[in-house]
Order: sequence, then structure tokens, then C-alpha cells
Amino acid sequence: MSARDDYFAKTKLQLDELNLTMDHLEAKANDVKHDVKDKYKEEVANLRHQSNMAVAKLNQLKASSEGTWDAMVAEMEKLRDAFKHSFAYFKSQI
Repeated sequence: MSARDDYFAKTKLQLDELNLTMDHLEAKANDVKHDVKDKYKEEVANLRHQSNMAVAKLNQLKASSEGTWDAMVAEMEKLRDAFKHSFAYFKSQI
């Protein structure tokens, strides 16, 4: 497996794991009191948006040429790190 394929597989696995955990947290957030439920729903919507952006960027990365690979990896890392940070914050609030 090339380094590129390895990177893609590793990043996709990380995003998939975060999304699965987010599904569990979203279910847990649905059980909270009504006054904070709306806040949690808003946060989950934001996390879903970040996840969708990261997955789209990962798909672009997979289709990128060797000439754009390094720049695309840097963008992917920023999106993934922002998603992971937002996710960790949300998880700490539940």
C-alpha cells in the first residue's frame, strides 16, 4: 500500500470513528433536559457540518494529483483537527 493510500485509509478510519461516537453522543444528548437540548442539537448540527466538510476534503484528496497532494494534506489536517477539537469540546459538555 502506498503512503498516500495508507494516509487516506487512516484518516477515513478516524473520521468514521468520530462519526460513530458522535451518533452515540447525539442519542445521549436527546435525553437531556429540554432547556439544553436545543443547544446540543445546534452543536451536533455544527459537528455534522464539519464532518461532511472533512469527508468531502478527504474525497478530494483521494482524487488529487501528486502535484497538489501536499497542499491538500495540509488542508485535510486542518479540517480534521478542527473537527476533532470541536468534537472533544462537545463530548466534554455532555
